[in-house]
Amino acid sequence: MIRPITTRTWFACLAGILLILGDHSISMGADPNEYTLTNGMKVLLIEVPKAPVATVQVWYKVGSRNEVMGRAGLSHMLEHMMFKGTARYPKGSFSRIIRKNGGVDNAFTGQDFTAYFENVAADRVGLALELEADRMQGLLLDHSEFQTERDVVKEERRLRSEDDPQGALVEALFAQVFMSHPYHWPVIGWFADLDAMAIEDLQRHYDTFYSPNNATLIVVGDIKADSLLPIIKRLFEPIPRGPSPKHVLPPEPEQRGERRFLLKRDAQVPFVMTGFRIPNYSSDDSYALNLLESILSHGKSSRLYQSLVYEQKMALAVGADYSLLQTDPGLFYFYAVVNPGTKVEAVEEALQREVLRLQNDPPSELELQRAKNQVEASRVFEQDSNFRHAMLMGQAETVGAGWRRINQFVEHIRAVTAQDIQRVAKQYLTPDSRTTGILIPLPPKPPESPPSATHDGKS
Repeated sequence: MIRPITTRTWFACLAGILLILGDHSISMGADPNEYTLTNGMKVLLIEVPKAPVATVQVWYKVGSRNEVMGRAGLSHMLEHMMFKGTARYPKGSFSRIIRKNGGVDNAFTGQDFTAYFENVAADRVGLALELEADRMQGLLLDHSEFQTERDVVKEERRLRSEDDPQGALVEALFAQVFMSHPYHWPVIGWFADLDAMAIEDLQRHYDTFYSPNNATLIVVGDIKADSLLPIIKRLFEPIPRGPSPKHVLPPEPEQRGERRFLLKRDAQVPFVMTGFRIPNYSSDDSYALNLLESILSHGKSSRLYQSLVYEQKMALAVGADYSLLQTDPGLFYFYAVVNPGTKVEAVEEALQREVLRLQNDPPSELELQRAKNQVEASRVFEQDSNFRHAMLMGQAETVGAGWRRINQFVEHIRAVTAQDIQRVAKQYLTPDSRTTGILIPLPPKPPESPPSATHDGKS
C-alpha cells in the first residue's frame, strides 16, 4: 500500500533535498504584478496557472495595535460585524453566495492587521472582488446584530483564555512585557472592554481604517493580471479615499530587571513561559533570531526537545516562538509544559541553560545548516500554496516590510553565521530583559456535600 505524503512528510523530504542541494538556488515564485489605484489602494496579482483556483485577500492596516485603552478588542469585533451585510448584500448572503459558488471565506484579526479572504475557482474571482468592494464602502451596522455578535465574541474569549489556562498565560505574558505599547492587550479584548463597547465605536473604527488607501488587495492563482486589473479598477476605484490614520504610540520604557508573575488556574500540569523583547523585520538581527528559534525548537531534533523532553524527561512539550513580520518590535518567548512530578524551578533552569549554551558556544556548522534548510523548506512550502503565498505577501505589506522582503528572505537567511546567532543570543536574551510567567494549577475542589434532608423556615 502506498502511504499518502502528508504535510509533515513532505516538509521533511524537502528539508533533506535542500541539505543535499546545499547553496543551489531554489525558485521562490514569480514577482507579483504590482499596481496602485488612483484612490491609493495597492494591488498585488500573482499568476499561478498550475490549478484552476485562486485566493482573494483584502488586508487592512488595522489591528489591536490601533486600539485605545478601554476599547481592547474593537478591531476583532468589527471583523465579525463585516459579515452582517450591506444594503446590496443583506445579512448572511455574503458567505452563502461564496459557498453556493463552491468557495470558502473567512477573516482573521491580529495585532497589526485585519484580513478577509475567499478561496474560489478561478472563474469566480470577479464575484469575490465584487463582494469585497461592496463591504469596503457599504457596511451596515445594526444595533441588535451588534448585541448578538458581542455575545459570540465573549464566548470566543471564554474558550480561548478563560477556559484555556495556557492561552491565559500567553495573554498575561504579553500584558507584563508590554506595559505601554498596545501589544499589551489581547486581540480578542477584555470582557470589560467588550461590555463597554458601543456601536458608535465600531462605526468610527470602520470610517477611520476601512478605506482603499489603507488596504492591500492580493489575488494569487490561475489568473491573468492584464485581464483582471480592469475589473479591479471598475469595482474599487469609485470608492473614495479615506483618512490617512496616524497612530502615535506611547514609548515603551526600557526593562531594567527581570519581571516574574504567577497565574493560578484550573489546570492539569504547570506551564512555564519566558519572554524577551526583540526587534522586528527592520533589524538585520531578525534573520539570526529566526534561525535561533529554529535551532532551539524546530522539531524533535531541536535542542529544547532533545534536552527537556527526550533526555531529561522534564517536559511534555517545549518550544520557542518568534515572528519577525510585525509592525513594531515584538516578543521572543519559550514555553514548556511541565511533566507531572517535575519541579517547575528545574524546568525553568533547564530552559535558561539552553540559552546560556548558545551564548557561550556558537552552533556547529552542521546544526546551523540544518536550521537554514528547515527555515528555507518552510518558506518554499508556504509559497507552494496560493493561500499561504498571499498570506505572506499581505502580512509583509501590512506591517510595512513590503513584499520584496519575502523574496529576499532566503538570501538573508543563508548569509547568517554561527557567530551571528551567538551574538543575538547574548544581546537580546539577557536576565535583565527577561519576563517569566508560571501557571500554577489550583488544587482540586472538594466534593460538594449532599443536600440536607431537613431545612428551617417556611415551606
